[in-house]
Amino acid sequence: MKFEVLILGNSSATPIFERHPTAQIINFNEQIFLVDCGEGTQMQLSRFGIKSNKISHIFISHLHGDHYLGLVGLLSSMNLHGRYSDLHLYGPAPLIEIINLQLKYSETTLQYNLIFHPTNSEAEELIFENNSIRVTAFPLKHRVPTTGFRFDEIQRPRALIRERIEHLNMPTVFFSRLKRGMDCVDLDGTVYRAEELTKPAPVPRSYAYCSDTRAFDAYVSSIQGVDLLYHESTFMHDMIGRAIDTLHSTSLEAAQVAKQVGAKRLLLGHYSARYRELIPLLEEAQLEFVNVELSLEGKWYKV
Repeated sequence: MKFEVLILGNSSATPIFERHPTAQIINFNEQIFLVDCGEGTQMQLSRFGIKSNKISHIFISHLHGDHYLGLVGLLSSMNLHGRYSDLHLYGPAPLIEIINLQLKYSETTLQYNLIFHPTNSEAEELIFENNSIRVTAFPLKHRVPTTGFRFDEIQRPRALIRERIEHLNMPTVFFSRLKRGMDCVDLDGTVYRAEELTKPAPVPRSYAYCSDTRAFDAYVSSIQGVDLLYHESTFMHDMIGRAIDTLHSTSLEAAQVAKQVGAKRLLLGHYSARYRELIPLLEEAQLEFVNVELSLEGKWYKV
């Protein structure tokens, strides 16, 4: 089952060095989610072959422009492209006022339902769940109310071992019980053991997105044991004073967080415009955490 992340933008504050403000696509088994929507996101979607009308949910971490200024344009283009399916939007409560004001003065009426879900920057909360994935928002520490997002695959049922059951005269109603790990007994007393007739499902995967934030202890529990962690790394550690003043993190701090929470892999991102070359940020993070990569625009990362 597909679970991967496409980087559309990895720059902080402004587009520079052919890098764009923050935006990411998450493809979970062809469910398409957009995380943040900085300036230029529409063009990046087109560039990398993502049809905007396939996006079902949009998650906005906070109301600094480099994370949401592409949103109204994207919503308008979806309308022009004939969207009629519902679109769910998650973000800080004032976001809907911003959208409505711009739609009002452009005299735009959306032909689809835009369903807004305000996020809570004070406490962790489950904000979306279906039968295959759940999304949790959790507080981060930045200059405005900000949340991160964690995407967790829901445990799939065990798989039937076809070659072991095809010769058994087993009631088909037992199949779902066996896949849930439950043994079954038919009317003549025959026992069908789940452990013998099924195999375990793959271990559920997880992705966490830590937008602009100081590295601090409060969100550690929300990202514990994550398979792939994206953590902002605006500065190198020689700029720690600037990171503290602006409530951002350094690449070294991102690596320390990944190590602390037991993440399997770390993606760096949200690079300051002062860095044309990014390898030094990678090398600094690798001093603390081995399995780390730079997030690069146009690249898919498997979870």
